[in-house]
Amino acid sequence: MSSLAHGNNTSAVEITNISNHGVWLLAHDKELFMSYEDFPWFKDQTVSSITNVEEQNSGHFYWPDIDVDLTEEIIESPEKFPLKSKLVN
Repeated sequence: MSSLAHGNNTSAVEITNISNHGVWLLAHDKELFMSYEDFPWFKDQTVSSITNVEEQNSGHFYWPDIDVDLTEEIIESPEKFPLKSKLVN
């Protein structure tokens, strides 16, 4: 008897927590924190928009509902990437 081959890992990236301070992203057993101060695009979004995240390439994440894409490097060191969105009201 032979086993069927396993499919692709569909849970390589997920949002593990959303708080008043920011969002936690788990990718490949590494948890990354995105504060609203550094990543303001997430602050007033719905839970479903935040949790709808795709890993485009290894370490490159995209949120299609809010049209935001970030790399692991940007999330880990936001001070190296000072450009921020200026929201227009």
